[in-house]
Amino acid sequence: MRIKLPSATLEDALSGLMVPVLRPMIKLLNLPNPQPRLKTDMIKAIRERLTGRSLRELWERLDKTQKLAVAETIHGFDTHFNADRFRAKYGVLPKGLDPESAKKVSLLRFFFYPPEGYRYFLPTTIPRDLEEQLREFVPEPEFPTVASLEEAPDFVDRRRNDFVPKGQKPKFDRVPLTRRNMELAAAYDLLAVLRLIDAGKISVSAKTRRASAVSVRRVAEVLYDGDFYDPTEKRKRWTQYVGPIRSFAWPWLAQAGKLVQLRGSKLTLTKAGRAAFTAPPAETLRRIWKGWLTNTLLDEFSRVEAIKGQTRGRGKRTMTAPRKRRPWVDEALAECPVGRWVQVDEFFRFMQAAELDFSVTRYPWHLYLGGLEHGSFGLAGDQSWNALQGRYVLCLVFEYAATLGLVDVAFTDPRGARRDYLDLWGADDLEFLSRYDGLEYFRLNPLGAYCLGQADSYEPSTPPVRTALTLFTDLRVQSTAPLPPEERVLLEAYARAESDDVWRLDLSQAMAAVESGQDVSQLREFLTARDDQPLPDRVEGFLRRVEKGSRALTAKGPALLIDCADKAIADRIVADARASKHCVRAGPRRLVVAARSEAAFRKAAHAMGFAFSSA
Repeated sequence: MRIKLPSATLEDALSGLMVPVLRPMIKLLNLPNPQPRLKTDMIKAIRERLTGRSLRELWERLDKTQKLAVAETIHGFDTHFNADRFRAKYGVLPKGLDPESAKKVSLLRFFFYPPEGYRYFLPTTIPRDLEEQLREFVPEPEFPTVASLEEAPDFVDRRRNDFVPKGQKPKFDRVPLTRRNMELAAAYDLLAVLRLIDAGKISVSAKTRRASAVSVRRVAEVLYDGDFYDPTEKRKRWTQYVGPIRSFAWPWLAQAGKLVQLRGSKLTLTKAGRAAFTAPPAETLRRIWKGWLTNTLLDEFSRVEAIKGQTRGRGKRTMTAPRKRRPWVDEALAECPVGRWVQVDEFFRFMQAAELDFSVTRYPWHLYLGGLEHGSFGLAGDQSWNALQGRYVLCLVFEYAATLGLVDVAFTDPRGARRDYLDLWGADDLEFLSRYDGLEYFRLNPLGAYCLGQADSYEPSTPPVRTALTLFTDLRVQSTAPLPPEERVLLEAYARAESDDVWRLDLSQAMAAVESGQDVSQLREFLTARDDQPLPDRVEGFLRRVEKGSRALTAKGPALLIDCADKAIADRIVADARASKHCVRAGPRRLVVAARSEAAFRKAAHAMGFAFSSA
């Protein structure tokens, strides 16, 4: 978290300096003899040089990096020099503001002073009246950009964790990168997961809203190309478990997008969830991403299980709200070039350089590895950003943005992938700090540009190919090439697969599809556009039967089924003026009462001298 330190006036700042600091500053001004000896005279002489043309001449004597330090401070978010941000943006610190050279008085001491009331702090603040003068001629620094590649490499060099004897060089292994284009996969996964939910296969905890392990495995089975890593990996003692990523995320995302609701222990589709079957997938995915940015269901950082102290006690109370972190990552992703690969560490650098920064916790001393006494992140120093903020970014990008298809990803196994935490106390036994450590590159695609607000409309990176189909009189449908995921999902809503390229239209399956909100006219258009011949008469008849059958029955809500003791009682009830309004006869002794009319029916039955038995 950035702290806005107080900024004094130039008079106050100079008065706070001691004579051993003022004396070398006077020498740097090259004043004619006799030079001032008293502190008040020194302050007066320096103040005269820090105004008007003399101030600009002094600024011109700074080197390029020092000028940038002044520009970044007066035009930046804070009133003090941000060393971490400056180093991230330019790779170096200016002479006079790094811990070593700051011990010697340089030209930057005329511009930077210790914060008000902190005499022995490093000089990091520019007095507010001096800042006003500098803004008149110091240009604003350029906004940082994200370095990117046209193509991600096929391999990455990974250093072995072996001990390196003195005088020898470390050894590296070439590790292949796995690439996943998530744009089309997300459209397929969206419908597949919604169908799974509609079938009542996804159970979640009523308290935590987290999907059960069985439900996560079911999701993994229907995902396009499977999860990023094998979710069925057997856990071994003393080793870390990578586990599910996309299959873990989808039940959460469906809830955040308000596509589902909880009934008992099962997720069921809402009206918006049913509408998603026929709506353009990009619109639904965009809605889910917007919903995820503001949801309070889950703190993604809790998925970094190796970091302790975040879920209870003081550590939990000092964690920042996830909905206040996500917009920073969302904005940083929107700055990435569309269609180009970005290396993860470069993205980290950009976020810090562009002040798109946030904090996972307000007090890192409460988070730790191994033990709180020695492994606290309050002792981590420069390593804490990658370990805390960096791991949060990895989780949000890899588990949620990629799952929704906003970014394509290139990754390896997380074990040994990142070495930026190995110097932390308590990290010796860890193969990885987070399951997301294997993410090496990502690429913002057109779907991501649309969801992040970079584009007003969605234009797929690869125009959809209309695979030719052949329709037969026995209701078989054969494709001449593999169907894209979104086409396969539509066809399999109405037809059963008999082989990789052959399906058969099925009436029972079609009825279930229209009952869940599908529009059969979409299937008619799909088949007509992919077969040059007119639809066979039997296929046309099948479609008409489905259209007619979709309107045959109307659900009017739940009802109470009542058995009367004998036919005479049933006759009396249906003949009664009050009771007959709330029931329908369903047999000689059986009556049906709508659930909404139960109370009124009971009252009428009681007036007639009839009561309900529990038998």
